[in-house]
Amino acid sequence: MKMARNWAIIALIALAVVALPGGGPVLNVVMSLLSIAFLAGIVLFAYRLWHQNQFTLSAMTDRQRFVLYASLGVALLNFTATSRLFNAGGLGVLVWVLLLGLCSYGVMWVYVSYQRYG
Repeated sequence: MKMARNWAIIALIALAVVALPGGGPVLNVVMSLLSIAFLAGIVLFAYRLWHQNQFTLSAMTDRQRFVLYASLGVALLNFTATSRLFNAGGLGVLVWVLLLGLCSYGVMWVYVSYQRYG
């Protein structure tokens, strides 16, 4: 019974978005706010992770820190350029996958090399 009520609420919200005038723009605003909140949550999580692992980051060699930060930076730029690379066709998708694989390898290299000598 509770599940049917929840589905009815979702159906009424969907009907309101479709049937009421101005439903589309309101939905765009709500989705934009949800996206901003999601990205703010990711940034907060990354900051907390960085803050809690300050000792580990300080114990790494300069090379390990450089590879880690460069890999994370290139991955962020890669995700930012996703639409452009995907619109470029097959070569763009290949570049996107290769860059993401290279970044993943860099982070994994840092983890393995730090664990081996740390």
